[in-house]
Amino acid sequence: MNRDRLNRLFARIVISLRFLLVPAWIAVAAASAVYLPGLGSGEPLELGGLVPKNAEAIRVEQRSAKLFQLPLTTDTVVVQRDPNGLSRDAQARTVELAVAASTGTKDPSDLAFALPITNALGLFPSSRERGTTAITYLFFGPQATLAGRVEQADLYAGRLNRPDDALVGVTGPAPARYRQYLEISSHLKYVEAGTVLVILLVVGLTFRALGAPLLTLFAAGIAYTVAGGVIPWVGKQLGVSVPQEVEPLVVALTLGIVTDYAVFYLASGRRRLLEGMNRVEAARAAAERVTPIVATAGLIVVAGTAALLVGELEFFRAFGPALAITAAVSLIVAVTLVPALLALFGRFLFWPGVRKQQLGTVEPGDFSSPVREAAARFVTSLPVAALLVVLCGAVLFLAATGIRHTELAFRLITGLPSDTQQRRAAEAAGRGFAPGVLAPTIVLVEGSRIVERRDELARLQDALAEEPGVAAVIGPKEQVPQAPKDLFLSSEGNSARYAVILDESPLGSPAIHEVRELEDDLPALVRRAGLEDANAGLAGQTELASETVEAVVSSSMRVGAVVLAVNFVLLALFLRALVAPLYLLAASVASVAATLGLTTYVFQGLLGHTDLTYYVPLGTGVLLVSLGSDYNVYVVGRIWEELRVRKLRDAIAVAAPRASKAISIAGVALAFSLATLAIIPLDGFREFAFIMCVGVLLETFLVRSLLIPALISLFGRTSTWPGRIQPPLGAEEETA
Repeated sequence: MNRDRLNRLFARIVISLRFLLVPAWIAVAAASAVYLPGLGSGEPLELGGLVPKNAEAIRVEQRSAKLFQLPLTTDTVVVQRDPNGLSRDAQARTVELAVAASTGTKDPSDLAFALPITNALGLFPSSRERGTTAITYLFFGPQATLAGRVEQADLYAGRLNRPDDALVGVTGPAPARYRQYLEISSHLKYVEAGTVLVILLVVGLTFRALGAPLLTLFAAGIAYTVAGGVIPWVGKQLGVSVPQEVEPLVVALTLGIVTDYAVFYLASGRRRLLEGMNRVEAARAAAERVTPIVATAGLIVVAGTAALLVGELEFFRAFGPALAITAAVSLIVAVTLVPALLALFGRFLFWPGVRKQQLGTVEPGDFSSPVREAAARFVTSLPVAALLVVLCGAVLFLAATGIRHTELAFRLITGLPSDTQQRRAAEAAGRGFAPGVLAPTIVLVEGSRIVERRDELARLQDALAEEPGVAAVIGPKEQVPQAPKDLFLSSEGNSARYAVILDESPLGSPAIHEVRELEDDLPALVRRAGLEDANAGLAGQTELASETVEAVVSSSMRVGAVVLAVNFVLLALFLRALVAPLYLLAASVASVAATLGLTTYVFQGLLGHTDLTYYVPLGTGVLLVSLGSDYNVYVVGRIWEELRVRKLRDAIAVAAPRASKAISIAGVALAFSLATLAIIPLDGFREFAFIMCVGVLLETFLVRSLLIPALISLFGRTSTWPGRIQPPLGAEEETA
């Protein structure tokens, strides 16, 4: 059975089953809502899901904890600060509370140990202030959950309740992560409302109708409800925790994708109604024409997002399938429910924009615009097409230069709103000590009877303190009051460790660069200190962030290769060509690079951020390449159809303007749907929203409207090789 016959058969089946499909989808959505867990029912993803499980920093920390019977890294800190100085009574109460919390029998999920440090003890010669600040590191049992650690930390901090205790709050990666979870949960309803409003306005104004946007929202609501139940259910079967970041993306992506595809069906159905077809015939014709395009485009998005499975982080291995399920459910709903509703309601979907007396009064040729066709024919002449390719390429290249300056980091704390407790407490700790005090970098040194070599260990501590970016080092040269005697020298005698305080926020890109330099210098520092036979390694949040960023960068190459391969295969199968998919994908990659470059210029340049959230460029890049292929399929597929009966320039002139209108509507709806993610007051979501909005608009109005028609004109019918669509009888073959 050839493809055209299969399309006709599918369209007939869907339209014939319209009275069953609508209640069936309602029943599926209701069952999903009642019997499946739902996206909002899970716990926030633990910090371990954000980092590589095989990270060397984790191995060193586990080794350190085993040797010393006590960890030296923690993700939770209580901060007190009085710019006028903490009273002696306040400092004494801080110590007493820590001692009380550190004694007695402990449950594996309880607070195990509290270590207080003040900047009045002389331990930090480079502290920015003296006697103003106290921080207490909280260490928890191995079974403590993220929510449990934050709850216990808040209870601990609540005991510092006297006015002169000057409590600022609880901070650190764990409280910041939990605060992100709360911000996402509390703002999700606003994302939903904003996305619904965007669709009502864009679709409603485009079709000048009430029914069209209501159909779109109904279909999107069905898709979101089903996807929202299936995603956590699949995650549970696979033993994967679904990141909390997924839910807002599922909202925006579901409504955006379903709107994209619904617009194509609605535009085609409206045209057939105006040509005189009845509602059933119009819906069948629309389904027959649009479904192959939507199916191919949807499969590209499904396969592209699923490619994140080859990433190294658990975050991406959960993130990818969640988005793939979202795209798959949206696709199935779009190709079945939307045509069925079109067949049921017909012209009423387009009221008052289309009235009964208008039906059958429009000829097929009336849908063409002589002005737009003339403009398209002009820009696809070879000289103009060549100039357009050069100009568009230059614009994309200039924007893409920003990638050279892109820095990636964990924006767990700095990405929070400035008025949050976690952000304020981190800044207070940085002012009292140094920003890196929140999460010291641990240097573990192992060697035979190394604890007896105090002079060598002291020289190493001095050398570490002189490294660029190091604000202070605490180690074997001193013992911290209230701390166990073997905090830095192990009782078994063969290991020592140091706490290195950096002068930058521990999870930011400047600190990551500093710890990488320290890592490179460490072997030489150990040798020069006279510890040639010793082994040294790094642990801590900054080292872990460094390894995570490296994992994301290395994953980008692997994930990108898979995404491009999948896109190429599906485009080649749909277009039955090998040449066109190559330059279509090249244009998409150039568009993504330009978008990421612009993002760097805006956030790191204009807004003064030091870095971007580490997972955002890879996640958005995959989505943009896949969604861009949606529009490739629609534009080029229409041109390919016209090539069977027209010369090349005529085919582009007829097909491109007609396709560009639907693409413009769909692109604007998708761009502004994804822009609603900026409602969530986290830098990661605002970066995501900016990239997706700008990227989709760039694809819609520059790449698909200008660059792709120009490239097709330059390559000519060579684009269709090896399919070689023959020119119409009497027309000369166009060449590149």
